[in-house]
Amino acid sequence: MRQEQIRVYAKLYRENLLENVIPFWGKHSLDWEQGGYFTCLDRTGDVYDTDKFTWLQARQVWTYSMLYNRVEKKESWLRIAQNGIRFLKEHGRDLMGNFYFSLTRNGQPLSNAFNIYADCFAALAFGEYAKATGDEESFEISRKAYQQFLLRRDNPKGKFEKTTGTRPVKSFGLPMMTAYLSFELEGIVEPEKCRRIFENCVEQIFEVHYNPKSKIIHEHVGTDGQFLDTHEGRLINPGHGIEAMWFLMDIAEKLEKPRLIERAADICLEILEYGWDKEYGGIFYFLDAKNAPLQQLEWNQKLWWVHQEALIALSRAYLHTSREDIWSWYEKVHQYAWQHFPDPEHGEWFGYLSREGKPHTTLKGGKWKGCFHTPRAMYECWQNFEKLTKQSEK
Repeated sequence: MRQEQIRVYAKLYRENLLENVIPFWGKHSLDWEQGGYFTCLDRTGDVYDTDKFTWLQARQVWTYSMLYNRVEKKESWLRIAQNGIRFLKEHGRDLMGNFYFSLTRNGQPLSNAFNIYADCFAALAFGEYAKATGDEESFEISRKAYQQFLLRRDNPKGKFEKTTGTRPVKSFGLPMMTAYLSFELEGIVEPEKCRRIFENCVEQIFEVHYNPKSKIIHEHVGTDGQFLDTHEGRLINPGHGIEAMWFLMDIAEKLEKPRLIERAADICLEILEYGWDKEYGGIFYFLDAKNAPLQQLEWNQKLWWVHQEALIALSRAYLHTSREDIWSWYEKVHQYAWQHFPDPEHGEWFGYLSREGKPHTTLKGGKWKGCFHTPRAMYECWQNFEKLTKQSEK
């Protein structure tokens, strides 16, 4: 019975990726006239704003390059990736090579290069595209963007930082994304350097941001890892913690550290126990470590990427461990996610639900949601269940 369900899930994710999600973006997001992609799409795919956000441009380049590299060498996918690469090469960077955050439709900068994650996803995009094409210029852009990201980690906003430095903090997103980016850029970053970075990221996540007493991951801590009893210091983002755990599972597999996989799986379940809405179901967007009122008014919404990252993490954890408690949680998240987020009428997934599970807004893309989390989740879960199917056939 379990093995049949696993085969059903493998088929479900494959079909949703290739027959639903990717066709939606391929039909509605491509700007062949000016280059790059439209990401501000309403429920039906109509464009409601033509501004372009470099981190979403880069994410879509990565998605199509990844599909070309890992699924099928379809020239149409490569042309779509190339459309974004050209746009980013021509318009995405300032004179110092830093990537802007937002641009007009034709590529004029709207904001300065203040966001470190624009460099992060540019490195990811150019690296994956370079693997697909062998384009040396893209390799070099990826290397430079990666170095810029590493150099900026201790002062992400640089001259655009608004705070005074009175209460410096460490943010969880930086070691999390450093781990993922370094893993994805295998072949571009030297192996020994990657190993050192991986070990540092594991230490930062487990020893600095994770609190073993409360069993939660703090989004922000003091520079020495100390708890900050402030809005910022009490902030918990369950989705980030869960996403980081499958990053660490991949790293642990590469480093041949099975105990690290088990620890990541355990923490994933702890976060789900903490972050699950026991009244309405689903995973909260934000929580406060002391249950104090949050500044984020959207704290109780249910977001697409949070649940998709949980689906990846749980299916990955089950692939490695075959644990029943992990399978039970996978089924729980799967049922909630597939009942509430996919749009059966117009395709793709809704991004933002109310606490009760109704669409808070029906957009399919915007400033923060693009062609990345949903296709990546469909691909990763498909691969996890395909591997589980092959395991059962041995």
